[in-house]
Parts: sequence; structure tokens; C-alpha cells
Amino acid sequence: MENKRPRGRPRSFDRETALEKAILAFWEHGYEATSVSDLTRSMGIGAPSLYAAFGDKQALFAEVVQEYGARYGAFPARALAEEPTARAGVERVLREAAVEFTAPGRPHGCLVIHAAINCTTPEVERSLRDRRNANIAAIDSRIAAGVAEGELPGGTDTAALARYTGAVFQGMSQQARDGASREELEALAEIAMSIWPRT
Repeated sequence: MENKRPRGRPRSFDRETALEKAILAFWEHGYEATSVSDLTRSMGIGAPSLYAAFGDKQALFAEVVQEYGARYGAFPARALAEEPTARAGVERVLREAAVEFTAPGRPHGCLVIHAAINCTTPEVERSLRDRRNANIAAIDSRIAAGVAEGELPGGTDTAALARYTGAVFQGMSQQARDGASREELEALAEIAMSIWPRT
């Protein structure tokens, strides 16, 4: 019998490892400032392999954002879901942000926040904005549940409190990139929680 070989050359790289390197490159430099040549150099693959495995730069970035969310960015949703009160959930989000945004061995801050800086590609900018707004909406929803459960006063402006939390979270990301330590960000989180309304 004829021994049929599969068409094309087999992939000579590990896709998961290459994707992780792409995450780190975009996380460090943002979407616009990361070129295809930067990506191929950091991923250790040629441009044809990149396009064959991931599509163009925009398609790769979409996958990077998805993977980043699963690997590094899931802690806010987890905190809001697991803590018994809205206050405890938001406090945990900010405290864990202080840890995650300053973790050694990887870029500081949040990729979804940082990658949007100086972004001139409308589809990318819009998708990142939608993700950030979805995060604020999730906080708003958890705070509204806290009001409904009697944890927070009935007149609480849930949208404003969620926006405030989002502003602190996003500011912590930028300050981490500017060199703020975990301890400094934890102190910031504590001050941020001091305005939290009480019944």
C-alpha cells in the first residue's frame, strides 16, 4: 500500500508557547506599537507561520485578548461572583489588581487597558472599549444586587459607584506601569474602599 504523507510541512513550533509570547509582546507594547516583525521575533516564528497559524495581526490580537482574559484577566469576575457582598467583591477586585498588576516576570498593568493607548485601528479600539465597558457593567450589576439585598442604601447611585471602581482599577493599571509597587497599590485600594456607602 502507498504510504500517504500529509500535505504541507508540519508545524515546527508550539502554538501555545507562541501565543503566550504574543500576549507578552502586545501587553508590553500595546497593539499599535507592536509590529508583525516584533511578533515574529518574540514568538520565534517566521511571518508565513504566523499568518498560517493565527491569521493577520488583528486576528492574532483578538485571540491574544481572549487568552489574556482567561489566563490573567479572570480575577475580577471571579471575585464579584465568589464574595458574599458587593463591597467584599469590589474590595477583592482592587486588592487582587494590586497583586496581578505588579506580578514579577511579566508586563505590569492590564493588557486590555494598556493596548488601547494610541490605538488608531477603529475595530481594535472599539473591541477593547467594549471589554472595559462590559467590566464596568458587571460591577454595576453586582452593586445593584447589593442594593436589592439591603447591603447598600436604596438611593445608592450604582452606575456612579461602578464608574468610580472602574476608574480606580484603570488608574491602578497605569500606576503599576509607572512603577508603583504592590504595597502602594494596596494602600490605594484601601483608600478607595473608604468611600464605600454603608447602610
